[in-house]
Amino acid sequence: MSDPTLSDNLHRLMHVYRSRLRAEVAARDLGLPITHIRALKGICRNPESTAHSIAQGMQRDKAQITRVLKELLNDGLIEKRPNPKDGRSQLLIPTERGAAVLTELIQAEQNTADVMTRSLGQQELEQFAELAARMVENLTQES
Repeated sequence: MSDPTLSDNLHRLMHVYRSRLRAEVAARDLGLPITHIRALKGICRNPESTAHSIAQGMQRDKAQITRVLKELLNDGLIEKRPNPKDGRSQLLIPTERGAAVLTELIQAEQNTADVMTRSLGQQELEQFAELAARMVENLTQES
């Protein structure tokens, strides 16, 4: 059998990372799918988030993001406020509960990253970060 290709290794890394992160989230009883987590993180990090900006940032269909945001609203994790800069849109704001959930999510991500990188040195981590950033740049420049 041949050595795994770069594509195989990246696929396996993402699959195992997501599985481990889902387990961390489940252990904290947060009950949020990955798409909801990404949307909540985007909202918490950008005080001028709108449905449009979240859809763009996640590179997802606006209809899909609208469904996710509706669920986050119903769960009391975010709220909508009028956008003073654009009367046609609403700003998405995390609630106190949403901010607390984000804190748990960040801890779950950190635990997952700690396990994933436990046998790597600082130089290896820096090199990986640099290489990954260059790969992302290469792929986004071609689009």
